[in-house]
Amino acid sequence: MSHDTTEELFETLTGGAEDDVGLSEEAEAVEPANGLRHVVALSMTKVADGLIDPKLILTWLMNNLGAPGYLIAMLVPIREAGALLPQIVLAGVVQRMAQRKWIWVVGSAGQGVCAALIVLSGFLLEGVAAGLAICASLGGLALFRAACSVSFKDILGKTVAKTRRGAITGTAGSVAAAGVLLLALLLISGVIQNKALVLAAIGLAALLWGGAALVMSMLREMDSETGGDKGRVDFSLLKDNPQLWRFILVRGLLVSTALAPPYIVLLDQQGGLQQLGALVLASSLASFLSSYLWGRLSDASSRKVLMRSGIIGAVAMAAAVVVSLMDLAGIVAVLPACLTVLMIAYNGVRQGRSTYLVDMAPEDQRSAYAAVSNTVIGCILLLVGLGGGVASIFGPKLALAGFAIMALAATWVARGLDEVEKQD
Repeated sequence: MSHDTTEELFETLTGGAEDDVGLSEEAEAVEPANGLRHVVALSMTKVADGLIDPKLILTWLMNNLGAPGYLIAMLVPIREAGALLPQIVLAGVVQRMAQRKWIWVVGSAGQGVCAALIVLSGFLLEGVAAGLAICASLGGLALFRAACSVSFKDILGKTVAKTRRGAITGTAGSVAAAGVLLLALLLISGVIQNKALVLAAIGLAALLWGGAALVMSMLREMDSETGGDKGRVDFSLLKDNPQLWRFILVRGLLVSTALAPPYIVLLDQQGGLQQLGALVLASSLASFLSSYLWGRLSDASSRKVLMRSGIIGAVAMAAAVVVSLMDLAGIVAVLPACLTVLMIAYNGVRQGRSTYLVDMAPEDQRSAYAAVSNTVIGCILLLVGLGGGVASIFGPKLALAGFAIMALAATWVARGLDEVEKQD
């Protein structure tokens, strides 16, 4: 692609903004090419994320392979906590690197390898062995995901101007949504009626992560200043900070909205690929339809967003339990409807917690607040996931009922949070 074509395409995607705040003259000269590399690499990884979604895809696969419920219950905690906890160590590693794209490259390639191991497990193993192998592979994938997560914002900030970063990540998100939607339609169509399509999708995810690593390796990144102590987390922030403690408690209780989707999948023991496709479609549509609205509401009061999300999530989980008790879970549209409402709540939680943390934290301590919060939440995810696994022994309905209670409790606790958007 010629230089002029690259610049023209980049300006089309970003709206032609002219503000280049934050970029050196050398970085500005290669920004269009770097921006397009970001779009391609991010699009590939976001599609891969959707193709291997632990809440739906891996849950269905492990259930199909006969893995026990307590291992299925650990999928989301392994993925979420595994991507949060290592960031404490990795942040310091990134800060000591001049070329930080290589952390991302290794992280993306590593996710591809782990996804390939999941495919092999699905073909070769069954039962407990398959469950253990998939959980172990997902743990490795989460670790490499943490490497990508902790390095990406820094890399993006060095290579794309502030006024264009949202357009870059937004374009990648739109491409990814289309890719996952295609998978959902294939599953619903009934073209293939066995696990081969699911394993093929995970295999495609492995290739996409590998391709993304190759694309990002070609990024032209300027050297960064290095410092040995910049990534260190100080837990003294928790001392004499009741609002941060309350926020972490609210966020910890609301992890129920992230952990619940696999149990909705398990409610329909006879669910085939068409039902899985309907669930994937519901999840994608919920994210697409609700994210913008939750964002606008969070600008007015992220505290109220957290409260409303807790109520909506509790209603969705309670409804799933009720329809299961009434033997309606096998109807194609019923569980996807419950999941759609739950995922709307989950997106509200994500938007509300992010906005609240940024608005609550002092400007010079936002990274520290995020690191402390993520570390504690990672531990909570593991503990709650373990509790959900124990509850799943008695059936998914009990686990969902417990998660609904947690979501309601979060709403009650959130009443004591400050209205940070109204503070000067």
